[in-house]
Amino acid sequence: MRTFTMTAGLLLAMCLPCQAGQIYKWVDAQGVTHFDAQPPQGVASTAISLPKAPKGASSTLPPNAPDAEQQVMDSQAKQQVARQEAERRRFCTQTRASLAQLQNNPRLSENTEGGIRRLTEEERQQRIVETQKAIDNHCR
Repeated sequence: MRTFTMTAGLLLAMCLPCQAGQIYKWVDAQGVTHFDAQPPQGVASTAISLPKAPKGASSTLPPNAPDAEQQVMDSQAKQQVARQEAERRRFCTQTRASLAQLQNNPRLSENTEGGIRRLTEEERQQRIVETQKAIDNHCR
């Protein structure tokens, strides 16, 4: 953030000679130095002469260029979103396959600690409802 502030201040300072005819400097009662295009009333101010910028001179950075740290953070965020999207697609593919299996096969069984157990029709219907809700909530 400090780098961004310094860069913005530098760019602003470089642009001022192009835009401002005269800059005034003064110190207020609290000792804070101020700069403005208009001199304050009732306070002693000093006119500052700014050197003219050479023709064709421009700053090295475009005015809205993000700094390197911001670019790295943007890249990381995009990669994370891409990973999450890929994971969501895998989940949806697997869940839709499970739903098709539940709907098309009335004789399903599951592995339990005691061995293999066949699902009752009520359990199968319950799982169909749960799987459909998961698809509705997480898949487009």
